[in-house]
This record gives sequence, C-alpha cells and structure tokens, in this order.
Amino acid sequence: MPAFDAVVAGAGGFIGGHLVRALLAEGKTVRAVDIKPFDRWDQRHEAADNLSRDVGLLDAAREVLDGGAGEVYNLACNMGGMGFIETHKAECMLSVLPSTHMLMAARDAGVGRFFYSSSACVYAGYKQTDPNLTALKEEDAYPADAEDGYGWEKLFSERMCRHFREDFGLETRIARYHNIYGPEGTWDGGREKAPAAACRKVAIAALTGQPEVEIWGDGEQTRSFTYVDDCVHGTRMLTRGDFVDPLNVGSSEITTINNLYHVVAGIAGVDIKLKHIDGPLGVRGRNSDNTLIQKEFNWEPSISLREGLTSTYRWIHDQVARKLGK
Repeated sequence: MPAFDAVVAGAGGFIGGHLVRALLAEGKTVRAVDIKPFDRWDQRHEAADNLSRDVGLLDAAREVLDGGAGEVYNLACNMGGMGFIETHKAECMLSVLPSTHMLMAARDAGVGRFFYSSSACVYAGYKQTDPNLTALKEEDAYPADAEDGYGWEKLFSERMCRHFREDFGLETRIARYHNIYGPEGTWDGGREKAPAAACRKVAIAALTGQPEVEIWGDGEQTRSFTYVDDCVHGTRMLTRGDFVDPLNVGSSEITTINNLYHVVAGIAGVDIKLKHIDGPLGVRGRNSDNTLIQKEFNWEPSISLREGLTSTYRWIHDQVARKLGK
C-alpha cells in the first residue's frame, strides 16, 4: 500500500487548497506540500500531512513521494494574472524544475497516477487575435506559439508528461485550465487574476463610495472563467479516467472584461465608472471548446459566471473590508 492516497504539490496555493479539501472529503489520506511557509498558505487543512518543501529540488520531490502515492497532483508553479506573467517570464520558466523533479520522483516511487496542471496559455497566440474567436480545441496548441514564458513552460512540461508515460509507463494525465477563480485565492498584490481583481476593485468602490474603477486596455478582450469547484471536479475526474492526452478544463461562457466588471458591480449593487488605462493584456480573445471532454467524460464545467462571481465577491469583499477597517 502507498504511504498516501494522494500527494498534492502546490497545496498552499489557491487551486491546491481546494483540491486538498475535496480529497479529504472523499476520505483520502493526503500529503499536502508547498514551497511557502505555512502562514502563507491560502488554505491549510489539519487533516492532511502538511509539509513546507521546495519540490523544485529533486531530493525534496523524492522525500515527499517517499513510500509512494496512489495519485500525485502537481500544481506547483510560479504563476499569476497577466500583470505577473508578463513581467516574470524567467520565474515562470523555472517552474520546469518542480515539473521535472516531480515526474522523476513519481516514476521512481511507482505512483499510480500523475496529474499535471497545464494552462490555456499553451494555445497558439495567432489563433487568439480576435475577441470574437472560435473556441480553442486541444489541437490548437500546435503549431506552437504559446504565451511567452509561462505558456512555453507549460507546453514543454506537457510533452515531458507524455514521454514519461510512453517511455517509463507513468500514467500521466493533463488538464489545460482556463482562468480558474473563486474564494480563498489571491486577490491583491499583483498575482491576482481578472475576476479577483474585479471583485477587489468593486468592493473598494462599494466600501468607499468612489465609483471609478481602472481596467487595462479597452476592456473588449474576451475570456472564459472557470469556477474552482468545477476545476477540482474536472481535475479528479481526468486523473482517474482513461484519456491520456491534454484536455480543456474550462467554462465555455465567454465574456468581455468590461462585462465581467459590470456583472460584479451588479452583484455588489453599486454603480461603477470604468477608466481604461494602459497595461498588460495578453491575447485578444480566448474561450474553451469542450467538445472533447464532453465526448470522453460526458461532462463540462457548468457553474455560471454570475453564480461563481457571487460567492467570490462576497469572500473578497470581506477581505477588503477587513483591510480597510470597515
């Protein structure tokens, strides 16, 4: 028997914390690992075996998988919203170290399944120049033109997972996440993604009575956003399934960034005035084509943007109010 039913690397991060919670709720024994000290974890669950380790180091990766595991979920990476990945490309590329060393340690420990969290940033930029784009199918990652830095590391690590499966028999599974959001995540400091930033800015407007909210660019760029509960369900489903190639885990409900802010403002019950400023924008349009995951698993993310933003806004509003002393 393996030492743990599941090992989650990157467990101190946003998705990792929710994933550990879900695995524990299944009755799994879970080892939760993150490079950050415990006081910086987004969530820490006492029922898990929690370790602060840098799995970018091979010895540490081998330590956390000592005794084996039924399932390994590798979510360990440097990441954030566009404001972060556009200005920290080398840091994002260095995520190849935990990607590589967790694969090597998992191979040597004889784990059952290895999940790798990839990203929609692997998709070719030349297919994402129009906000009214055709949704991205898994085949659209090639010919390759990934997001510089972050996307290239993800695409390379996808290939590593494939070859570890082909060459060593390690059962790897890959999800391409599309803009995961929800409560218990980063909401300020520069690494937050668009939904969290929108919730923070609208919360500040609601709490201070100042209606002006800044948005990078013209706000007409399009995205789909995936609520974390859908992400965690899809992650476990793919890990335990038989489909071996990368799959989109993303909502197909597309929206402009301007509309994202207006939806949050409607939830908050406030009027806002959008001020468009210069800033990093990423691709012009991106959406998830869910044809393949529907075919293979008869499933796709189903939590609506408004439903997901409602719980996200309430949580972030409380954090902002506490910070402002209101």
